[in-house]
Amino acid sequence: MDTSDAFVGLDCTATGDRYAPDRAGRSDADAPLSPVYDLDTVDAAALPTRPDSMWDYDALLPVPADRAVSASEGATPLLDAPGLASDLGVGSVWLKDEGRNPTGTVLDRGLSVAVTMAHAHDADLLALAAPGNAGQSAAAYAGRTETDLYAYLPSRAPFPNKAMVNVHGADMRVIGGRYPDALEALESDLAREWYSLQEFTTPYRHDGAKTLAYEVAAARDWSVPDAVVVAVGTGETLVGVARGFRDLEALGLTDRVPRCYAAQPEGCAPVVAAHEDGTDVAPVEYPDTICGELEVPAPAGGSMALDAVESTGGGAVAVADEDLLESAVTLTQRLGTEVGATGGAAAAGAWALAERGDFGPDDSVLVVNADAGVKTADVLRSHLMGQGV
Repeated sequence: MDTSDAFVGLDCTATGDRYAPDRAGRSDADAPLSPVYDLDTVDAAALPTRPDSMWDYDALLPVPADRAVSASEGATPLLDAPGLASDLGVGSVWLKDEGRNPTGTVLDRGLSVAVTMAHAHDADLLALAAPGNAGQSAAAYAGRTETDLYAYLPSRAPFPNKAMVNVHGADMRVIGGRYPDALEALESDLAREWYSLQEFTTPYRHDGAKTLAYEVAAARDWSVPDAVVVAVGTGETLVGVARGFRDLEALGLTDRVPRCYAAQPEGCAPVVAAHEDGTDVAPVEYPDTICGELEVPAPAGGSMALDAVESTGGGAVAVADEDLLESAVTLTQRLGTEVGATGGAAAAGAWALAERGDFGPDDSVLVVNADAGVKTADVLRSHLMGQGV
Protein backbone atom coordinates (compact mmCIF):
# COMPACT_ATOMS: atom_id res chain seq x y z
CA MET A 1 0.00 0.00 0.00
CA ASP A 2 1.41 3.38 -1.07
CA THR A 3 0.91 5.48 2.07
CA SER A 4 1.99 8.99 2.96
CA ASP A 5 5.37 9.39 4.66
CA ALA A 6 3.89 10.41 8.01
CA PHE A 7 1.30 7.61 8.30
CA VAL A 8 2.80 4.99 10.60
CA GLY A 9 -0.13 2.81 11.67
CA LEU A 10 -3.40 2.48 13.52
CA ASP A 11 -3.75 2.56 17.30
CA CYS A 12 -6.48 0.79 19.24
CA THR A 13 -8.45 3.39 21.17
CA ALA A 14 -9.03 0.90 24.01
CA THR A 15 -5.64 -0.74 24.51
CA GLY A 16 -3.18 1.50 22.67
CA ASP A 17 -1.90 -1.45 20.65
CA ARG A 18 -0.39 -0.47 17.29
CA TYR A 19 -1.57 -2.10 14.07
CA ALA A 20 -0.01 -1.94 10.62
CA PRO A 21 -1.31 0.65 8.12
CA ASP A 22 -2.93 -2.11 6.03
CA ARG A 23 -5.23 -3.18 8.88
CA ALA A 24 -8.96 -2.92 8.06
CA GLY A 25 -11.86 -2.73 10.50
CA ARG A 26 -11.73 -2.58 14.29
CA SER A 27 -9.04 -3.81 16.67
CA ASP A 28 -8.77 -7.27 18.21
CA ALA A 29 -10.41 -5.71 21.28
CA ASP A 30 -13.37 -4.75 19.05
CA ALA A 31 -12.57 -1.08 19.60
CA PRO A 32 -12.18 1.70 17.03
CA LEU A 33 -8.76 2.23 15.52
CA SER A 34 -7.35 5.69 14.97
CA PRO A 35 -4.66 6.61 12.40
CA VAL A 36 -1.30 7.68 13.80
CA TYR A 37 1.10 10.07 12.09
CA ASP A 38 4.73 10.90 12.76
CA LEU A 39 4.38 14.67 12.90
CA ASP A 40 8.15 15.10 13.01
CA THR A 41 8.20 14.17 9.31
CA VAL A 42 5.68 16.88 8.37
CA ASP A 43 6.94 20.23 7.11
CA ALA A 44 4.50 22.51 8.90
CA ALA A 45 5.66 25.54 6.93
CA ALA A 46 4.58 23.83 3.70
CA LEU A 47 0.96 23.33 4.77
CA PRO A 48 -1.26 25.53 2.59
CA THR A 49 -3.15 28.53 3.90
CA ARG A 50 -5.51 28.64 0.90
CA PRO A 51 -6.26 25.02 -0.02
CA ASP A 52 -8.26 24.03 -3.08
CA SER A 53 -9.28 20.73 -1.48
CA MET A 54 -8.84 19.00 1.85
CA TRP A 55 -6.37 16.73 0.05
CA ASP A 56 -3.93 19.64 -0.09
CA TYR A 57 -3.23 18.48 3.47
CA ASP A 58 -2.22 15.01 2.27
CA ALA A 59 0.94 15.16 4.38
CA LEU A 60 -1.45 14.54 7.30
CA LEU A 61 -3.65 11.98 5.54
CA PRO A 62 -3.05 8.26 4.87
CA VAL A 63 -2.15 8.49 1.18
CA PRO A 64 -0.84 11.13 -1.22
CA ALA A 65 -3.41 13.28 -2.98
CA ASP A 66 -2.75 11.64 -6.34
CA ARG A 67 -4.07 8.36 -4.88
CA ALA A 68 -7.21 9.89 -3.40
CA VAL A 69 -10.79 9.15 -4.40
CA SER A 70 -11.83 12.77 -4.40
CA ALA A 71 -14.50 15.11 -5.72
CA SER A 72 -12.71 18.23 -4.44
CA GLU A 73 -14.24 18.06 -0.98
CA GLY A 74 -13.14 20.54 1.64
CA ALA A 75 -11.93 24.12 1.16
CA THR A 76 -15.42 25.20 2.26
CA PRO A 77 -16.20 28.82 3.14
CA LEU A 78 -15.64 30.30 6.59
CA LEU A 79 -18.37 32.91 6.96
CA ASP A 80 -18.37 35.83 9.37
CA ALA A 81 -21.64 36.06 11.33
CA PRO A 82 -21.50 39.42 13.15
CA GLY A 83 -25.24 39.44 13.84
CA LEU A 84 -24.99 36.13 15.65
CA ALA A 85 -21.93 37.38 17.55
CA SER A 86 -23.97 40.37 18.73
CA ASP A 87 -26.84 38.10 19.80
CA LEU A 88 -24.47 35.83 21.72
CA GLY A 89 -22.54 38.70 23.30
CA VAL A 90 -19.17 37.43 22.05
CA GLY A 91 -16.34 38.93 20.06
CA SER A 92 -16.99 37.05 16.80
CA VAL A 93 -18.81 34.06 15.36
CA TRP A 94 -17.69 32.15 12.28
CA LEU A 95 -19.72 29.56 10.39
CA LYS A 96 -17.83 26.79 8.61
CA ASP A 97 -20.22 25.99 5.77
CA GLU A 98 -19.86 22.26 5.13
CA GLY A 99 -22.99 22.28 3.00
CA ARG A 100 -20.70 23.33 0.12
CA ASN A 101 -19.08 19.88 -0.06
CA PRO A 102 -19.79 17.68 -3.12
CA THR A 103 -22.85 15.93 -1.66
CA GLY A 104 -23.67 18.74 0.75
CA THR A 105 -22.31 17.29 3.97
CA VAL A 106 -19.24 17.40 6.22
CA LEU A 107 -19.24 13.60 5.97
CA ASP A 108 -17.78 13.87 2.46
CA ARG A 109 -14.42 14.54 4.10
CA GLY A 110 -14.37 11.22 5.92
CA LEU A 111 -16.03 9.16 3.20
CA SER A 112 -13.48 10.38 0.66
CA VAL A 113 -10.69 9.01 2.88
CA ALA A 114 -12.59 5.85 3.80
CA VAL A 115 -13.39 4.93 0.18
CA THR A 116 -9.82 5.80 -0.81
CA MET A 117 -8.51 3.27 1.69
CA ALA A 118 -11.12 0.69 0.71
CA HIS A 119 -9.93 1.06 -2.88
CA ALA A 120 -6.32 0.65 -1.69
CA HIS A 121 -7.41 -2.60 -0.01
CA ASP A 122 -8.91 -3.80 -3.34
CA ALA A 123 -12.36 -4.04 -1.76
CA ASP A 124 -14.99 -5.22 -4.22
CA LEU A 125 -18.07 -4.64 -2.03
CA LEU A 126 -18.63 -1.74 0.32
CA ALA A 127 -21.47 -1.39 2.80
CA LEU A 128 -22.78 0.81 5.58
CA ALA A 129 -25.91 1.83 7.42
CA ALA A 130 -26.60 5.53 7.80
CA PRO A 131 -29.24 7.98 9.01
CA GLY A 132 -29.08 9.57 5.57
CA ASN A 133 -26.15 11.78 4.59
CA ALA A 134 -23.41 9.17 4.92
CA GLY A 135 -25.31 6.80 2.62
CA GLN A 136 -25.49 9.43 -0.12
CA SER A 137 -21.86 10.44 0.37
CA ALA A 138 -20.59 6.85 0.33
CA ALA A 139 -22.56 6.18 -2.85
CA ALA A 140 -20.92 9.16 -4.54
CA TYR A 141 -17.38 8.06 -3.74
CA ALA A 142 -18.02 4.38 -4.43
CA GLY A 143 -19.36 5.43 -7.81
CA ARG A 144 -16.08 7.16 -8.63
CA THR A 145 -14.28 3.83 -8.21
CA GLU A 146 -17.06 1.77 -9.82
CA THR A 147 -17.23 -0.33 -6.66
CA ASP A 148 -20.49 -1.94 -5.53
CA LEU A 149 -22.04 -0.39 -2.44
CA TYR A 150 -24.96 -1.44 -0.28
CA ALA A 151 -26.42 1.45 1.69
CA TYR A 152 -28.95 0.65 4.41
CA LEU A 153 -31.10 3.68 5.28
CA PRO A 154 -34.05 3.96 7.66
CA SER A 155 -37.41 4.76 6.14
CA ARG A 156 -37.38 8.15 7.85
CA ALA A 157 -34.20 9.23 6.02
CA PRO A 158 -34.79 12.38 3.93
CA PHE A 159 -35.96 11.80 0.38
CA PRO A 160 -32.95 13.61 -1.18
CA ASN A 161 -30.61 11.12 0.48
CA LYS A 162 -32.57 8.13 -0.77
CA ALA A 163 -32.91 9.49 -4.28
CA MET A 164 -29.24 10.34 -4.65
CA VAL A 165 -28.02 6.98 -3.33
CA ASN A 166 -29.71 5.46 -6.37
CA VAL A 167 -28.64 8.23 -8.72
CA HIS A 168 -25.01 7.59 -7.77
CA GLY A 169 -25.54 3.93 -8.69
CA ALA A 170 -25.50 2.26 -5.29
CA ASP A 171 -27.81 -0.51 -4.11
CA MET A 172 -30.12 0.89 -1.42
CA ARG A 173 -32.08 -0.99 1.21
CA VAL A 174 -34.73 1.10 2.97
CA ILE A 175 -35.48 -0.36 6.39
CA GLY A 176 -38.63 0.44 8.34
CA GLY A 177 -37.91 2.40 11.49
CA ARG A 178 -34.87 4.39 12.54
CA TYR A 179 -31.11 4.29 12.24
CA PRO A 180 -30.55 1.40 14.71
CA ASP A 181 -32.99 -0.69 12.64
CA ALA A 182 -30.98 -0.01 9.49
CA LEU A 183 -27.74 -0.93 11.27
CA GLU A 184 -29.25 -4.16 12.58
CA ALA A 185 -30.51 -5.05 9.10
CA LEU A 186 -27.08 -4.52 7.57
CA GLU A 187 -25.43 -6.78 10.12
CA SER A 188 -28.04 -9.53 9.84
CA ASP A 189 -29.14 -9.48 6.20
CA LEU A 190 -26.04 -8.91 4.06
CA ALA A 191 -24.65 -12.37 3.44
CA ARG A 192 -21.57 -11.53 1.36
CA GLU A 193 -18.35 -10.40 2.98
CA TRP A 194 -17.99 -6.65 2.68
CA TYR A 195 -15.60 -3.81 3.49
CA SER A 196 -17.29 -1.68 6.11
CA LEU A 197 -17.61 2.08 5.73
CA GLN A 198 -19.35 2.30 9.11
CA GLU A 199 -18.22 5.13 11.36
CA PHE A 200 -15.59 3.96 13.86
CA THR A 201 -15.36 0.61 12.09
CA THR A 202 -13.37 2.17 9.32
CA PRO A 203 -10.70 4.29 11.02
CA TYR A 204 -10.84 6.92 8.33
CA ARG A 205 -14.13 8.79 8.60
CA HIS A 206 -13.14 10.69 11.73
CA ASP A 207 -9.62 11.03 10.30
CA GLY A 208 -10.94 12.91 7.28
CA ALA A 209 -13.01 15.23 9.49
CA LYS A 210 -9.85 16.68 11.06
CA THR A 211 -9.11 18.60 7.85
CA LEU A 212 -11.94 20.98 8.80
CA ALA A 213 -9.81 22.19 11.71
CA TYR A 214 -6.77 22.65 9.46
CA GLU A 215 -8.79 24.85 7.11
CA VAL A 216 -10.25 26.98 9.90
CA ALA A 217 -6.85 27.73 11.43
CA ALA A 218 -5.21 28.30 8.04
CA ALA A 219 -7.91 30.80 7.05
CA ARG A 220 -7.21 32.72 10.28
CA ASP A 221 -3.41 32.88 9.71
CA TRP A 222 -2.86 29.86 11.95
CA SER A 223 -4.90 31.07 14.87
CA VAL A 224 -7.77 29.14 16.37
CA PRO A 225 -11.14 30.17 17.80
CA ASP A 226 -11.75 30.08 21.52
CA ALA A 227 -14.68 27.69 21.19
CA VAL A 228 -16.03 25.26 18.60
CA VAL A 229 -19.65 24.05 18.56
CA VAL A 230 -20.44 20.85 16.67
CA ALA A 231 -23.73 18.96 16.44
CA VAL A 232 -23.12 15.36 17.50
CA GLY A 233 -24.81 12.30 16.05
CA THR A 234 -22.31 9.48 15.48
CA GLY A 235 -19.56 11.59 17.03
CA GLU A 236 -17.15 11.42 14.10
CA THR A 237 -17.13 15.14 13.25
CA LEU A 238 -16.41 16.34 16.77
CA VAL A 239 -13.75 13.65 17.30
CA GLY A 240 -12.05 14.56 14.04
CA VAL A 241 -12.18 18.32 14.57
CA ALA A 242 -10.66 18.05 18.05
CA ARG A 243 -7.93 15.80 16.63
CA GLY A 244 -7.19 18.31 13.89
CA PHE A 245 -6.68 21.16 16.33
CA ARG A 246 -4.43 18.96 18.47
CA ASP A 247 -2.31 18.21 15.39
CA LEU A 248 -1.84 21.91 14.69
CA GLU A 249 -0.74 22.57 18.27
CA ALA A 250 1.70 19.65 18.12
CA LEU A 251 3.12 21.00 14.85
CA GLY A 252 3.72 24.38 16.48
CA LEU A 253 1.38 26.18 14.10
CA THR A 254 -1.04 27.17 16.87
CA ASP A 255 -0.56 27.71 20.58
CA ARG A 256 -3.64 25.97 21.95
CA VAL A 257 -6.65 23.75 21.28
CA PRO A 258 -10.07 25.43 21.38
CA ARG A 259 -12.75 24.35 23.80
CA CYS A 260 -14.96 21.85 22.01
CA TYR A 261 -18.70 21.73 22.65
CA ALA A 262 -21.21 19.04 21.68
CA ALA A 263 -24.77 20.05 20.78
CA GLN A 264 -27.51 17.42 20.58
CA PRO A 265 -31.31 17.44 20.33
CA GLU A 266 -33.13 17.06 23.64
CA GLY A 267 -34.82 13.92 22.32
CA CYS A 268 -31.52 12.15 21.65
CA ALA A 269 -28.62 13.47 23.72
CA PRO A 270 -26.51 10.58 25.05
CA VAL A 271 -23.23 12.53 25.03
CA VAL A 272 -24.82 15.49 26.80
CA ALA A 273 -26.33 13.21 29.46
CA ALA A 274 -23.00 11.48 30.08
CA HIS A 275 -21.19 14.80 30.40
CA GLU A 276 -23.76 16.22 32.81
CA ASP A 277 -23.96 13.05 34.91
CA GLY A 278 -20.25 12.24 34.93
CA THR A 279 -20.91 8.77 33.53
CA ASP A 280 -20.07 6.72 30.46
CA VAL A 281 -22.19 7.29 27.35
CA ALA A 282 -25.32 5.11 27.57
CA PRO A 283 -27.90 4.41 24.83
CA VAL A 284 -31.05 6.53 24.71
CA GLU A 285 -33.97 4.16 25.16
CA TYR A 286 -36.61 6.20 23.34
CA PRO A 287 -34.93 8.61 20.90
CA ASP A 288 -37.18 11.21 19.31
CA THR A 289 -36.07 14.25 17.35
CA ILE A 290 -37.11 15.92 14.11
CA CYS A 291 -33.44 15.89 13.05
CA GLY A 292 -32.97 12.30 11.90
CA GLU A 293 -29.28 12.86 11.17
CA LEU A 294 -28.73 13.37 14.91
CA GLU A 295 -31.05 10.60 16.08
CA VAL A 296 -28.24 8.18 16.94
CA PRO A 297 -29.18 6.70 20.33
CA ALA A 298 -26.00 4.65 20.80
CA PRO A 299 -23.23 6.52 18.95
CA ALA A 300 -20.23 4.40 18.06
CA GLY A 301 -18.02 7.40 18.74
CA GLY A 302 -19.84 8.53 21.86
CA SER A 303 -17.03 7.91 24.32
CA MET A 304 -14.48 9.50 22.00
CA ALA A 305 -16.72 12.54 21.51
CA LEU A 306 -17.12 12.83 25.28
CA ASP A 307 -13.34 12.72 25.66
CA ALA A 308 -12.99 15.47 23.02
CA VAL A 309 -15.34 17.65 25.04
CA GLU A 310 -13.75 17.03 28.42
CA SER A 311 -10.10 16.99 27.40
CA THR A 312 -10.43 20.42 25.76
CA GLY A 313 -12.30 22.00 28.66
CA GLY A 314 -15.48 22.30 26.61
CA GLY A 315 -19.02 21.22 27.38
CA ALA A 316 -22.25 19.81 26.03
CA VAL A 317 -25.76 21.13 25.61
CA ALA A 318 -29.14 19.77 24.53
CA VAL A 319 -31.49 21.92 22.44
CA ALA A 320 -35.18 21.69 21.61
CA ASP A 321 -36.23 20.71 18.09
CA GLU A 322 -38.06 24.02 17.75
CA ASP A 323 -34.87 25.91 18.58
CA LEU A 324 -32.64 24.02 16.15
CA LEU A 325 -35.10 24.57 13.31
CA GLU A 326 -35.47 28.27 14.15
CA SER A 327 -31.69 28.64 14.30
CA ALA A 328 -31.28 27.03 10.88
CA VAL A 329 -33.84 29.38 9.37
CA THR A 330 -32.38 32.46 11.07
CA LEU A 331 -28.82 31.80 9.92
CA THR A 332 -29.99 30.97 6.41
CA GLN A 333 -31.80 34.29 6.18
CA ARG A 334 -28.99 36.32 7.74
CA LEU A 335 -26.02 34.83 5.88
CA GLY A 336 -27.56 33.96 2.53
CA THR A 337 -26.15 30.44 2.73
CA GLU A 338 -28.33 27.39 3.41
CA VAL A 339 -28.10 25.91 6.88
CA GLY A 340 -29.60 22.47 7.46
CA ALA A 341 -31.22 21.13 10.60
CA THR A 342 -27.92 19.66 11.80
CA GLY A 343 -26.18 23.01 11.49
CA GLY A 344 -29.21 24.53 13.20
CA ALA A 345 -28.54 22.28 16.18
CA ALA A 346 -24.98 23.61 16.41
CA ALA A 347 -26.20 27.22 16.17
CA ALA A 348 -28.93 26.64 18.75
CA GLY A 349 -26.30 25.05 20.94
CA ALA A 350 -24.14 28.16 20.65
CA TRP A 351 -27.09 30.33 21.70
CA ALA A 352 -27.79 28.08 24.69
CA LEU A 353 -24.14 28.00 25.71
CA ALA A 354 -23.95 31.78 25.55
CA GLU A 355 -27.06 32.11 27.72
CA ARG A 356 -25.61 29.89 30.41
CA GLY A 357 -22.32 31.80 30.44
CA ASP A 358 -19.93 29.38 28.72
CA PHE A 359 -18.53 32.11 26.42
CA GLY A 360 -16.69 35.29 27.34
CA PRO A 361 -17.40 38.70 25.79
CA ASP A 362 -14.22 38.59 23.70
CA ASP A 363 -14.46 34.96 22.63
CA SER A 364 -14.38 33.89 19.01
CA VAL A 365 -16.78 31.03 18.39
CA LEU A 366 -16.82 28.59 15.47
CA VAL A 367 -20.15 26.97 14.53
CA VAL A 368 -20.10 24.05 12.10
CA ASN A 369 -22.92 23.89 9.56
CA ALA A 370 -22.71 20.15 8.93
CA ASP A 371 -25.01 19.93 5.90
CA ALA A 372 -26.88 21.92 3.29
CA GLY A 373 -30.36 23.27 3.92
CA VAL A 374 -31.71 21.41 0.91
CA LYS A 375 -31.21 18.15 2.79
CA THR A 376 -34.00 19.05 5.21
CA ALA A 377 -35.86 21.66 3.17
CA ASP A 378 -39.25 20.06 3.86
CA VAL A 379 -38.65 20.11 7.62
CA LEU A 380 -37.53 23.74 7.59
CA ARG A 381 -40.49 24.71 5.41
CA SER A 382 -42.89 22.91 7.74
CA HIS A 383 -41.40 24.85 10.64
CA LEU A 384 -42.16 28.12 8.86
CA MET A 385 -45.68 26.98 7.98
CA GLY A 386 -46.28 26.26 11.65
CA GLN A 387 -45.51 29.92 12.27
CA GLY A 388 -48.00 30.98 9.62
CA VAL A 389 -45.36 31.86 7.04
